[in-house]
Amino acid sequence: MNSTDLSVLESAIDWLKAGDQVAIATVIQTWGSAPRPVGSWLAIRHDGQVAGSVSGGCVEDDLIRRVQTQILTRTTPEMVIYGVSQQEAARFGIPCGGTLRLLIEPRPELAVLEELLNRITAHQITLRTIHIASGKSHLEDGNRNDAFTCDDQTMKTTYGPRWRMVIIGAGQLSLYTADFALAADFEVIVIDPRQEYAHGIARNDITFIQGMPDDVLLDLGIDSHTAVIALTHDPKLDDMALMEALKSPAFYIGALGSKVNTQKRKERLLDFDVSKEQVEKLHGPVGLRIGALTPPEIAVSIMAEVIAVKYGCLAEK
Repeated sequence: MNSTDLSVLESAIDWLKAGDQVAIATVIQTWGSAPRPVGSWLAIRHDGQVAGSVSGGCVEDDLIRRVQTQILTRTTPEMVIYGVSQQEAARFGIPCGGTLRLLIEPRPELAVLEELLNRITAHQITLRTIHIASGKSHLEDGNRNDAFTCDDQTMKTTYGPRWRMVIIGAGQLSLYTADFALAADFEVIVIDPRQEYAHGIARNDITFIQGMPDDVLLDLGIDSHTAVIALTHDPKLDDMALMEALKSPAFYIGALGSKVNTQKRKERLLDFDVSKEQVEKLHGPVGLRIGALTPPEIAVSIMAEVIAVKYGCLAEK
């Protein structure tokens, strides 16, 4: 779940706990150039306060009015379609004649939403099924490959933890990499046991953990939504972290170093409890080959490779 939809979930929970009426709108289908992807959330409070977006602002005003005057009085979900005709698309500002289909839940269940938030916080991939005839929903373990589905009976949505980047080392390159990761909506954790680096990483938007990287990785519980990048250039720290990362389901594992040093590192790792198959998961030298020289340029190349692997479109180096 991205940070936008996570904040929608948190807002909906806070409002429901305060005794407010809340409706949740989910994008279930788009045609043309509708600007928000399937699964996007919008929470609407009875007084018109909103969190999130389903159209980038094109239909929200009309949707708020419709929820306040019609939908909040209902007990079961309702399908709403915007932009069926060219005239409606122009009226609502949906670009290029796009069409937007939404499912509106006028009675989201607080207990289910709280459990969903707890699961996401615990990095559990979760499938939420809404029974449209009753408005009731339930949660079960999900798979990141589960596809979003919606028909006349049920809507099934898979929610996962935020994408997370764990950076080993708190130097200058790590800070630039962290900035680009934050801009790409990753949660960022930096690990470094060295006292001299602790002050420079003291920021509210980054979680800094001062400890041995291998021990901290075990405590964090690396999952398939996590990237691990070793940037200290110190084998004593990087290799110990990589030993644990390569045995984990992390979707991306990279390490700073030349081709020669990367090959030497792989040979060293094979001498420990790491298999050849696991060692081959290592991306090194880290980052796409774009001729990067400066720390911010290298950080761009790292983030570009991480995103390419995330979406399964990385070409051979």
